[in-house]
Amino acid sequence: MSSVAAVDGGARTLWTIPLSLRDFPETPDRVIRALTVAKRQPKRALGRALKRVLLRLQYNGSRRYFMRHSDTIAMCWNGVTGSRRLFMEGARDAGVPTLYAELAPFPGRMQLDHAGVNALGSVPRDPGFYAAWAAGREDRQGEVWRALGDTLTARVSRRSDVGQKSGADLAQEDFIFVPLQVPNDSQITLFSGWVRSVENMIDMLALAAPSLPEGWHIRIKEHPSAKISLADALHRAIEISGHRIRIDNDTDTFDQVRASRAVLTINSSVGLQAFFYDKPVITLGEAFFAIPGLVRAVDGIEVLQEALSGAESLGFDPALRAAFMNYLDEVHFPKVSNGEDGGVTVDETAAKACIQAARKARSH
Repeated sequence: MSSVAAVDGGARTLWTIPLSLRDFPETPDRVIRALTVAKRQPKRALGRALKRVLLRLQYNGSRRYFMRHSDTIAMCWNGVTGSRRLFMEGARDAGVPTLYAELAPFPGRMQLDHAGVNALGSVPRDPGFYAAWAAGREDRQGEVWRALGDTLTARVSRRSDVGQKSGADLAQEDFIFVPLQVPNDSQITLFSGWVRSVENMIDMLALAAPSLPEGWHIRIKEHPSAKISLADALHRAIEISGHRIRIDNDTDTFDQVRASRAVLTINSSVGLQAFFYDKPVITLGEAFFAIPGLVRAVDGIEVLQEALSGAESLGFDPALRAAFMNYLDEVHFPKVSNGEDGGVTVDETAAKACIQAARKARSH
């Protein structure tokens, strides 16, 4: 983040979020929304009340700070839940440009977006945009984007019951692979759509799995960083589905992607990474890559059952995927490099472009 600020004259680091007692008309609504999606939810009424007070002070303080420093840009890591959300909303409500930073789903890249991260980002959702962007440019239609996946590796597991063992000898069966996500991650709390939660998605899969063609099954792996096991929900789903669901917590995530006939996810980056393996993808929630032609977006249990019943004919538009992925590679995800001092530096040209986009968006 320091390297981004360096291309625009430097940064002022705020080690704590400013506080103010005086409310704005928008304060109550901003606080309620932030509390709803906070990753750490108070379990008792007193804790909830105290957190609400803190969030209120932080929104008011952030907005007043940026009203006094209207010539700056607000930059924050993630910035879509809890206190960080209010910090950034205070900046936006004060009329200040914003930049949201986050890890990108590809090695050596990051997200740096004026609109937000993940589903809130500024990636165009119109398939025609990518066709027009790539038209007449062979390099934007080719396979250059595949280099993004050259060093892709499965996440190291933090759980003893979830591993990354080789799946080179995975049986050649017909299955749809479902990599579960961290239940309280902002991707779920904010963007899970109609399924609402990981556990409820498992219930929906149990109901829909019998719609699969004969001999097919759903293969599920828990997230290697999830602190809470969903074993009870998964074993219940196995029974409800008539054993059309299987759990494989041992095999390497990408070995399972490679062996699958398709990947199904709420909005996990594994769904996007499955493009490198030329797999059809089904999305259940909000995702910046949930674009017709790239994936099959599902918005209800009946549509899910329909999609699974036609699993043998699932597909995608290769030309659109190539244009989309080349756009992410060339335009949307800035390159980062590791310095000798252990720091990470964002590509200067990309950082300047992101800063200009932030100022342009705010001026409109």
